[in-house]
Amino acid sequence: MATSAAGPVLIVGSGLIGRSWAMLFASGGFRVKLYDIEQQQITNALEIIRRDMKLLEQSGSLKGSLSAEQQLSLITGCLNIQEAVEGAMHIQECVPEDLELKKKIFAQLDGIIGDDVVLSSSTSCLLPSKLFAGLVHVKQCIVAHPVNPLYYLPLVELVPHPETAPVTVDRTHALMQKVGQSPVRVLREVEGFVLNRLQYAIIAEAWRLVQEGIVLPSDLDLIMSHGLGPRYAFIGPLETMHLNAEGMLSYCDRYGESLKRVLKTFGPIPEFSGATAEMVHQAMCVKVPDDPEHLAARRQWRDQCLMRFAKLKSQMPSQ
Repeated sequence: MATSAAGPVLIVGSGLIGRSWAMLFASGGFRVKLYDIEQQQITNALEIIRRDMKLLEQSGSLKGSLSAEQQLSLITGCLNIQEAVEGAMHIQECVPEDLELKKKIFAQLDGIIGDDVVLSSSTSCLLPSKLFAGLVHVKQCIVAHPVNPLYYLPLVELVPHPETAPVTVDRTHALMQKVGQSPVRVLREVEGFVLNRLQYAIIAEAWRLVQEGIVLPSDLDLIMSHGLGPRYAFIGPLETMHLNAEGMLSYCDRYGESLKRVLKTFGPIPEFSGATAEMVHQAMCVKVPDDPEHLAARRQWRDQCLMRFAKLKSQMPSQ
């Protein structure tokens, strides 16, 4: 893939998510500016990106058709926000998940951008109506929420502000597809967006089942990793319903009453504290001790698994 003739992509924030976005856009041939407030943070980020890209290339998992060196040549650091914004066609904010900090960043960007750049946030839970409130360029604002680790998990939730222009959603959707992501359009904002609402529903029922002594924490995770997880990795819950009968209407007719009977037994929102939290913590520490070394090693193992899984999915015939 040749380098894109479009303007550069600006990444605001050089932490884990910012670095991952930078690598992803570079894999698609886009020039990338990585902005942060301290030179050392930028220097460290560029060193980590170089290391990660080289490792990905060695393992045959580097995205895109450009070599690691070619992709690295597309990424530059920048300390001056005015210079960073110049010529950018897409700005991806990746600062810590703090509403006031993000609003401050967007207010600053709002005052120096033109009418042809998309302002996008990586927030996982802050509503666009709060995040972009009062901005002049609100029609150009959108949330593009990735899934961590985003280099291996392609889903991106696109969540508009009530005043976001349709063309902003379309442009962001097209851009995400160009860099190999799988964007979904969330039609209107809701607390937690869609992915986290599904995730939190699973977490809540998992917690209740453990708290009520129905299943051990280790077996609960086994149910997901060896049961629901692999199936949902290829088809979602709605298609699963469709295939588990002679279509969706057949499923609802056959299992609807059973679904409602079980759902009525679901308990209240857990507190996620106290004796249950301690018990789950101890169970998790048996498998993965909570010191930095063991946690980092387990995350690395997880990412390697996801990398191999991404390869497998890319080789599967599309349906």
